[in-house]
Order: sequence, then structure tokens, then C-alpha cells
Amino acid sequence: MTPIHLPELRDDFEPTRASLHAYARAIAVVPRAHGVAHPKWWHVSLKPRPEGLVTDPVPLPDGGSVAFALDAVRHEAVMRCSDGWERRWDLRSGMTGSELGDAVTGVAAERGLEGGYERERYQDNAPRRYDADAAAAYFGAFTAVHGILERHRAGLGDRVGPIQVWPHGFDMALEWFGTHHYEKGGERRPAQLSLGFDPGGSRYFYSNPWPFEESLVGAPLPHGAVWHTEGWQGSMLPYDTVRAGDPAAIVAQYARAVFELAAPALGRR
Repeated sequence: MTPIHLPELRDDFEPTRASLHAYARAIAVVPRAHGVAHPKWWHVSLKPRPEGLVTDPVPLPDGGSVAFALDAVRHEAVMRCSDGWERRWDLRSGMTGSELGDAVTGVAAERGLEGGYERERYQDNAPRRYDADAAAAYFGAFTAVHGILERHRAGLGDRVGPIQVWPHGFDMALEWFGTHHYEKGGERRPAQLSLGFDPGGSRYFYSNPWPFEESLVGAPLPHGAVWHTEGWQGSMLPYDTVRAGDPAAIVAQYARAVFELAAPALGRR
């Protein structure tokens, strides 16, 4: 199998990553308000595609549909309808997340999608920087990680969700659902194990079982991986550690190790 290479993500790329995060929140606001709601909120996520990150189609009142994208090739935000109509915004213009979100919702109203928007989800008035080379590196990382996760996902059977980029955290993840169920928020929910990649800050892969058993902390993990309990509970593996070796093999070993440790609470396949 062809090895997968992970691009370098330098510290000075962070302003561009923060801009992409703000723009992801902005284009996801229409699917959140008008998309076909999924009980696991999959309708609000972005999906990795060769051209960038794309939302699920949103039905239009006239019977057509519209989708939104962050185009990694042209460095544009794109709103495209099924009848061929489209609108584009240059991500290199320095627009804020709020400016893009207001533009997107305004144009969506022209196609009949009005009201219901949670503006606070894309509220962002910080000056934005966007470097095309840094953006290409981040999209390259998402594409490569998608390939790694897809290889792992192929062996997980039918209890696994799609690989998604979540706009609120700008992380990419898949979810495997166990056979055990627990109460949360007044609902009975299946145990699950997330495997994902967060490109922000220290940049890492993560694997988080739910429910999280405190007894897991201290259990041995593969080289470089550590348990994390401040702010969120789970485990993390530095991106640069993965990048230094065979990324697909390292992530697979890490994922298997966390699964085996969490399996009693999750339930087997």
C-alpha cells in the first residue's frame, strides 16, 4: 500500500488556520439552520473532498439544492446551487468570519433560505490573515489524514460514522459506536470512540472513548501518546510524532491500543 505523507505545519501557519476555522463556521451556518437535520448533527459538518471542504446539500424551496465549500485550489468560499448558479468570495481578501457569514446568509436568502440563523456561531470581528501556502498545507494535512482515517475506517464494520470536519472545533474525526448504551442528557445513547485530528495549537491526533473511565488514565499507550484530562478527556498523539514515521501504521497502532483499553465500556463489535 502506498505510504501517506503528512505535510509540515509550522507555528507561523496559525493565523491562516484560525482564518480557515472562522470561515468554516461561517459557511456551516446555513446547513445548521436549513439542512435536513441528522440526530447526531452530521448535517452541520464539512466533508473532505479533493477540492477542499464541502457541506452536505441543503434543499431549496424550488426543489433544487445548495452546498457550500472552502475551495483549497482557488482559495475561495463557494456557494453553489444544483441549477449551476454560484457565488464566490476570495478568502485572501482579509474578510472576517462575520463578514463572510453575513454575506453567505444574505445570498442564501435570495434563494429562499431565510431566518433561523445563529449569528453567534460565526461571530468573528478579528482581523484575518490568509496565506495561500499555509492554507494549502492545512488542506493537504486534512486530505492526508482523511486517507489515513479512511484506511482505518474500512476495517471497523458497519458501526462507524463518516469522516467529518466539525466547524465548531475545526477538527476531523470519525466515530465508532459500541453495543453498550448509557444515559446522557435524558437520552439513552450508545457508547462511542472518536478518532480524529486537531490541527490547532500543538496539533495532534486524538482518540476519546465515551463514557470515559478514569481508570484508563495511566494505562500504557504507544510511544508518544498521552492521556489528557484537562478540558476534555481522552488521549492524544502529537502530529509531528506521527509525521516522523509511517503515519498510517502509527495511527492504526494508536487507535487499536485505545480501543482495546476502552472496549469493556464500549462493547465489542
